Amino acid sequence: MKSQINKILTDIENKKSELKIEYLKLMEKYGFKIKWRKIVFNSDIRKKNKKQKKSIFETIFFAKMRELISIPFIYWFYFPVLILDFGLFIYQQTVFRLYRIPLVRRSDYIIYDRWILDYLNVIQKLNCIYCSYVNWVFSYAVEIWWRTEKYWCPIKHAKKSKWWHEWQKLFADYWDVEWFKESFFKIDEKVESFKKNIKE
Repeated sequence: MKSQINKILTDIENKKSELKIEYLKLMEKYGFKIKWRKIVFNSDIRKKNKKQKKSIFETIFFAKMRELISIPFIYWFYFPVLILDFGLFIYQQTVFRLYRIPLVRRSDYIIYDRWILDYLNVIQKLNCIYCSYVNWVFSYAVEIWWRTEKYWCPIKHAKKSKWWHEWQKLFADYWDVEWFKESFFKIDEKVESFKKNIKE
């Protein structure tokens, strides 16, 4: 018999669906729609937002010294992240194809939508593009490794973690050797379970 942990994980997934509904309500409230993966604001909202934009001069002049000093330390990180991004592509194209694990779609994670906001100036938009890229590459990497973990190590941890992921509901409980054997050694079923649990 599977534990209550799985029921809780399923409840969390249901809450995610409720969260999506709340986001749709906010889209209506703030006057924008998503059409063909593009965000479109109505003209009144765009005019209102443009009035809130700070000039580039204000952004630089009123920046704190610690913010200016930190800039090169923040932006040098672009290069290792770029290498990671490329490495993830190679990893998926080889390992995932060999294991028949469905590829993680990069376009689901690398999202640029804040730069179109009319209340941001050029500097703020560049910062948003950079932050989006770094954060989403890490999210993309985590999903790739979660799927790897699901293939090779489908066992829940005994200790409570600050983070969980949706694949854990398919993991064997820490103490359940029979569940582990069932989920680990039946390769065809293991691969098929990926397809059943990936939500479009």
